[in-house]
Amino acid sequence: MTDLDMGLLSGQPRSNWIRLRTLILLRWFAIAGQLTAITVAQHLYHLQLEVGLCYMGVGISIIANLVAIFVFPQNKRLTETENFLMVLFDLLQLAFLLYLAGGLNNPFALLLLGPVTVSASVMGLRATVLIGSTAIILVTLMAQFYIPLRTEQGFVLRVADVFIFGNWAAIVIAIVFMGAYSRRISSEMRSMNDALVATQMALSREQKLTDLGGVVAAAAHELGTPLATIKLASGELVEELGNRPDLREDAELIRQQADRCRDILRDMGRAGKDDLHLRQAPLRTLVNEAAEPHMHRGKQLHFEEGPGPDSSAQQPSVLRKPEIIHGLRNLIQNAVDFARANVWIETSWTNDAISVRILDDGRGYPPHMLGRIGDPFMRQRRSESERRKRPEYEGMGLGLFIAKTLLERSGAELSFANGTDPYQTGPHSKQKRGAIVEVVWPRGKIDAQLGENAVPIGVNKPIEI
Repeated sequence: MTDLDMGLLSGQPRSNWIRLRTLILLRWFAIAGQLTAITVAQHLYHLQLEVGLCYMGVGISIIANLVAIFVFPQNKRLTETENFLMVLFDLLQLAFLLYLAGGLNNPFALLLLGPVTVSASVMGLRATVLIGSTAIILVTLMAQFYIPLRTEQGFVLRVADVFIFGNWAAIVIAIVFMGAYSRRISSEMRSMNDALVATQMALSREQKLTDLGGVVAAAAHELGTPLATIKLASGELVEELGNRPDLREDAELIRQQADRCRDILRDMGRAGKDDLHLRQAPLRTLVNEAAEPHMHRGKQLHFEEGPGPDSSAQQPSVLRKPEIIHGLRNLIQNAVDFARANVWIETSWTNDAISVRILDDGRGYPPHMLGRIGDPFMRQRRSESERRKRPEYEGMGLGLFIAKTLLERSGAELSFANGTDPYQTGPHSKQKRGAIVEVVWPRGKIDAQLGENAVPIGVNKPIEI
């Protein structure tokens, strides 16, 4: 991934998310509602309002919308500052209208929650706190300072002071709760979306590598024999083939093999062939392929395998899916990163399930984090000693999330545990006492020889593009 991709996937604040046109449309709906409320209050209920000032407040909002429409392009996306100013303007405009129409005696005071919710959903923490604080200040002022609503006969419409205090408390609590709730939900949704994008990128990359390997292997397999034959026969060619009948057969053979090479290349095309043989592999081979990038990183990898109880001794051949390889590779990388010296990879199988266990001799998972393993962008504050040991590591939990997502997509169930107390002191060498990850598939999900996912036997088919 590029630095830009990592910046986008690190949970950092991002601007240019909201189109100006979206906020303009929402403001038009607000303007229509405000004009309707003023008209109904004046003509249906005959309330005495500061009509001139009310229409002035609505008119300012209309002018602001028209300026935004004619000055800026329709596809303009607002920055963080522009979003903040737009929402702040709407909040102040609404507070001005409520001041003219009874303050907290007006039931429409609840609409002050709208700008706060919008800011919490699309803006950063600082902007959200400023908007929320401004709303609380405005609500507090409107509890004391406002132009009272009067009937046609001049009676003042107001509620008891205890209800004014209740309205104030309810709105303040709602501002805090809705702001925190909206921000939390939107933050989790953005993090999950970013993590899923990263997962898709990882899977796409692994798929391309797998396809490329299939193409290369298919080409070597299909072209190996004819090219070797051409090389052997070409060494025996001479210029006077017409005068050397004993070499005529070799010349014909060369021609036939050259034609065969041409046919093979034509069939493979740009995308190559989907080699049926490469779509499956013995379980040990698949695990070795996943672990290969981490074989020489200073930690000893131990492989153990064997059938489980009530199972045949024959090792199963499993589907060689990119998501399985990449998911196991991420789990092995995590174990190698945190192991002191050793990582164990245990594979076993029964008639019903296939499992892979990855263990290390490190400190294991922090106990309070076990329930959250697999959440994206999950950071843990590291001690100074851990920073010195691994200064380059800045984990966000994204690797485990990708591994968990990809493996569950293949039908696996994952469980995370610790071999012993991670903070217990004592000898560590050759002890499986660190983190434990177990991946278990129902055998029918990945068995390449039995069940509904069995790889067919026959002629290789061209890859569809």
